Amino acid sequence: MRMLSRWCRWTPTAFMATLAAALALVTGVSITLANATTGGGETSASTTATTVSSTASGIAPAMSCSGVAQLDLASAVPGVPFEITSATELAAGSNTLGNWAACDVKGVIAPQIHFEIKLPETGWQANYLQVGCGGLCGNTNVTSAPASTGCVPLTSGAFAVASSDEGHYQGGGLFSTDPTLRADFGYKSDHLLVQAAKAVIEKYYGQAATHSYFDGCSQGGHQALTEAQRYPTDFDGVIAGAPANNFTALNTFSHAWTAQSVYLNGGPATITNADLADLHKAVLKGCGAPADGIIADPLSCTWDPGTIQCKAGQTSTSDDYCLTADQVTTLRRIYAGPTDEHGKLLYPGYQLRGSELNWAGIITPATATANSGDISFVRETLRYQIFDSPQPALTYKDIKFTAAYYKKVMSLGEGMYDATDPDLTAFKKAGGKLILWHGLGDQHIPAVGTMAYYKAVEKVMGGEAATKSFARLFLLPGVAHCGGGQGPDTFDALTAITDWVTKGTAPDSLTTKSVDSSGNTTATRPVYPFPYYAKNTTGGSSSDASSYTPVKSTAEANLKLDWLGSFRSGYETVGNWVGGKWVVSKGKN
Repeated sequence: MRMLSRWCRWTPTAFMATLAAALALVTGVSITLANATTGGGETSASTTATTVSSTASGIAPAMSCSGVAQLDLASAVPGVPFEITSATELAAGSNTLGNWAACDVKGVIAPQIHFEIKLPETGWQANYLQVGCGGLCGNTNVTSAPASTGCVPLTSGAFAVASSDEGHYQGGGLFSTDPTLRADFGYKSDHLLVQAAKAVIEKYYGQAATHSYFDGCSQGGHQALTEAQRYPTDFDGVIAGAPANNFTALNTFSHAWTAQSVYLNGGPATITNADLADLHKAVLKGCGAPADGIIADPLSCTWDPGTIQCKAGQTSTSDDYCLTADQVTTLRRIYAGPTDEHGKLLYPGYQLRGSELNWAGIITPATATANSGDISFVRETLRYQIFDSPQPALTYKDIKFTAAYYKKVMSLGEGMYDATDPDLTAFKKAGGKLILWHGLGDQHIPAVGTMAYYKAVEKVMGGEAATKSFARLFLLPGVAHCGGGQGPDTFDALTAITDWVTKGTAPDSLTTKSVDSSGNTTATRPVYPFPYYAKNTTGGSSSDASSYTPVKSTAEANLKLDWLGSFRSGYETVGNWVGGKWVVSKGKN
């Protein structure tokens, strides 16, 4: 199998951008990270226009950067009124994306979608990359692309790069009380941005971008799938990491379920951060994990917490760790996922065994009386995003895990926020290519949900082979939400997607690596397209990618979820409850 050799390295700025996205998801508040563009980074711009030219270092601009600020593009794109508010030259040393000088363009799409575009002054290869955001967004951050940031094509200036705040200033959910801002966040802003950005690019270089790509993780992964589903001709290649595409069910039922599970009956937390190390050791032992402590196929592990429940008179210690009856109940619920009164899942996912070390601060609190991150995030969604009017008094305790409540919530939020349509026929027909990826240790968005979505795509699109011709899913063992965790989490999906789009070379594997604080590679591991995983079959070093070969996961291949978002009627069908009725995407076995 072909293995990608180009590396993608996370810079400190990229790490901070990802951290900000994670904090936004936990707290519902976005954190704006300033780009390092001060201290002499900006230079005065010349107003002298130049002719279009292509050099060995790429396609040269056709006009000055300062000239971009003077452009009147209000009517350049029908239906997308926008204005440029500034255009400044950014020195190569001040560019957080790479060592290339840029024309840093900022502007607004009506009514208030703020965007930023970095246009390379040298090295441009007629490529455009749009990146997503994290949490509930609320700021522009062109570095918020874990599968692209620091990759060779990006650091060389081959791409013009853009991002937006999705139409609002704050990271909480209050903006959703306005219908226009709700729609901009839910599905419109990226479609508007790509049109505006392409217009600016064509003016600046005197020619259009040849290929366009999207990369995002978490909410950015949701944005990526929204584009592929709703606007299939916007991008040639799409990278969707840990997608929050089942937004409504995730942010109500999934997060509230873990919160109600940890705080049983509204009491103090049964599991705290202090339990996680010992719990994780028990899980690794129960799942028969290898010496490196990474469970490569966690879906196949069904370890029961009840096997280490404390016996009468037994006290839990690090050397003899055991669980109370309440802790067993909590963990069984977390590993099972949210279900209704009939045992049907209300979200197509649940925490996988082996993810425990990543729960700190999100699923579990620091102390029994502190709040978890799930509590904060559910609050924003429940109060401001789901219902027709604000419900400021609601908390995670008010969520009811019943079929009736599910239908009520989904009928209000799903058509606006969710990107769950598995019918990607138009995207495939347009030549689009899709790379999905997800960390199996994801503490925010369970990876099972992405597996379920991919299997729904296979069902609708004609099976495994037909789907792999344009879409592939890669699962990263031990990796937490959008990076971090215990497994190798750094990789280059940007080269993979561009090779697929421009050369027709589909990625048979990706190589992931672990990087220490000094930038040294400490481990490498391949990841293979779903439902295959990398297994050390050679007896070689667990930190060397050459030790692994692909093995088909029976658990992944046979994954079937009994959840209210899908149902059977005559032949296999995938459907969702939207606007008070079932919306069905056709598919046959």
